[in-house]
Amino acid sequence: QVQLVESGGGLVQTGGSLRLSCGASRGTFINYCMGWFRQAPGKEREFVASIIGTGGTTAYADSVKGRFTISRDNAKNTVNLQMNSLKPEDTAVYYCAARYGSCRTPEYNYWGQGTQVTVSS
Repeated sequence: QVQLVESGGGLVQTGGSLRLSCGASRGTFINYCMGWFRQAPGKEREFVASIIGTGGTTAYADSVKGRFTISRDNAKNTVNLQMNSLKPEDTAVYYCAARYGSCRTPEYNYWGQGTQVTVSS
């Protein structure tokens, strides 16, 4: 069973940047599609970005395209989310997730505990 641990959240001003990281253990990392999701207070959890096992294909929510970049390092079993030009509406708990195989379906099997990102106006 894959275990995921996020880090890198915090408080940043509008227009600033943060880099989230997620470390994975107990699994052959390259076999997993990795995703980032977020949940703001009073809202449902939403998809942010995903990356396939080889790292060759990524996908983004329209709200973060051009501002966020997902990447992975299969040698280190980590997936990162570089967030630039942050807006107050990006404030949420961010979750790392994993699913075995491709990123074609939205169901993820494993989740991290989440890390808080707060963007002040």
